[in-house]
Amino acid sequence: MKHYDFAQNFHRLYDQAVDLYAKGPHGAGTFFNPADTAWLTANGLTPQHLYDYAEDHVGGGEPGYDRALGIELVRRDYFLNVQNSEASSAVLDEAALPPKNADVRGITWLPRLLPKARAKLRGELPASLMYCCGGDRKFFKAHDILPSEFLSLVWRHLHDDEAVVQWVVARSILAGTGN
Repeated sequence: MKHYDFAQNFHRLYDQAVDLYAKGPHGAGTFFNPADTAWLTANGLTPQHLYDYAEDHVGGGEPGYDRALGIELVRRDYFLNVQNSEASSAVLDEAALPPKNADVRGITWLPRLLPKARAKLRGELPASLMYCCGGDRKFFKAHDILPSEFLSLVWRHLHDDEAVVQWVVARSILAGTGN
């Protein structure tokens, strides 16, 4: 694995996924050859991650390569340095997530986003969930938070939701959207 070329290779695969999805979605398992899939796996990613980015990119122009790269750089760092390149066998139970309208301190979506972000860090999101989906992006825009910034914040406070909530409240006030 070449670490220095990660962004370049990720960009190539991101563009490939967008191009293939634009021609007609066929499923994440059809977008990459075995060498590309092995490269993704070695970096803590799956074809589903790029498929999800491509689907949203083609459907609405977001999250875009730059945000996807930022997110996956945080995930990759966690995978390589915390998980020691060992994929987790756990998968987040989507039914256990708080409802989409749940709030904490008046901030809707945050209770749902916290477990999603932890699952993204650990590579435990089911194929049915995407970190930085439309709902997540609405939250990030409303509170002026970069998706990768939030993922990094959750990593720093992995077992301290209150610290994350306090940070988001402070950011929301700065963004003019909070209490």
